[in-house]
Amino acid sequence: MVEERLVHSTELELNGDRFEILVYCRIDGRHFAKTRFGDNDIIINDGQSLEEALEKHEKVLPLAVTSRHLLQQVKGLAKTDN
Repeated sequence: MVEERLVHSTELELNGDRFEILVYCRIDGRHFAKTRFGDNDIIINDGQSLEEALEKHEKVLPLAVTSRHLLQQVKGLAKTDN
């Protein structure tokens, strides 16, 4: 039995990059939104409804993207310092 099903997909553009947002519905009726940055890097937000999960996700996604860019910059600086 499938425990979740895709009910919505959209894209959000941030700083010239496009990020796919997938929203799923669980068996219990709750929803969660998910964006994959890489194989082991995924951000997930949940909510009582599709709208709530998507709204939360769209608010948090810019912070997640910014923090990942900052981390890449710091890692790049650390490599050049050695």
